[in-house]
Amino acid sequence: MTRRAPLVLAALPLALALVACSAADGGTGDGTGDDGVRVLASFYPLQYVAEQVGGDLVSVDNLTPPSAEPHDLELAPAQVRAVGDADVVVFQSGFQPAVDEAVAARAPQHVVDAAEVVALEAEPGSVGHAGETAEEHAEHADDDAADSHDHGSLDPHFWLDPTLLVPVAHEVAAQLGAADPDNAATYTANAENLDATLQDLDTEYAAALEACQGETLVTSHAAFGYLAERYGLSQVGISALDPEAEPSPARLREIGAVVVDNDVRTIFTETLTSPKVAETLAGDLGVTTAVLDPLEGLSTELSASGADYISIMDDNLAAITEGLGCA
Repeated sequence: MTRRAPLVLAALPLALALVACSAADGGTGDGTGDDGVRVLASFYPLQYVAEQVGGDLVSVDNLTPPSAEPHDLELAPAQVRAVGDADVVVFQSGFQPAVDEAVAARAPQHVVDAAEVVALEAEPGSVGHAGETAEEHAEHADDDAADSHDHGSLDPHFWLDPTLLVPVAHEVAAQLGAADPDNAATYTANAENLDATLQDLDTEYAAALEACQGETLVTSHAAFGYLAERYGLSQVGISALDPEAEPSPARLREIGAVVVDNDVRTIFTETLTSPKVAETLAGDLGVTTAVLDPLEGLSTELSASGADYISIMDDNLAAITEGLGCA
């Protein structure tokens, strides 16, 4: 199915955003500066939504630099000030503690918190730790508790189900319209266009993965639960929600059993984090590896190539269908 081509607007460097809101430039925070409405997004998927909904009426900066892992983002003082100076801030509470603290401290007037727009879940699409021994269960409880220390009990990776970005798009349009009432109708129309694009992507995924329903998706960390739940797959993450967490020996034994018992052909590594553990496990089990992008951020190379949320989701779909043998 042919999808509507999304708008593409490169985010301005954060330094430009700071200059735009300086007194010398006459920035007033009312959405009427020379650079349009100033939007600050906390990581890539939210940047993408803001760019598509705002179009050429907005300038969008991303607090998370290219190729950086967003989970452990730390903010410079200038970035904290920028949170308060932006016309609209789009973030996800509970995902990046430094951003949560900056939003609480600076209290921007117009805020979209994706965690309040989307109903997050604890373990979407997950088969959990079925079949483990009592010793392994205790070890996983310790691992999961450590992971919850950083991320809470809810899986933050909702954007890998494209339908869950739809309500975020409409809330971004509402906040942009509040900051810039003269262009509210344009933001609403842009959100409708993005809605259609995301629905088309969902239709493409559903059709391509229909033959894969029930298949086991083994991933480096449990970032693909919402995708798995949406399209009838069962996710098994080598690590839990924290991509930097080292899986225990018990967890690696369990993953090996899952691979053998479910005739898994491919273990999926991912961008921005080391594939070493997954590649070693795949080698030991005699299965292949393929790369999925959890879309937490764009690498420098992808940013330079013009890749975006839609193109990367298309690449993910191709990797999944081939890796699961339902291409």
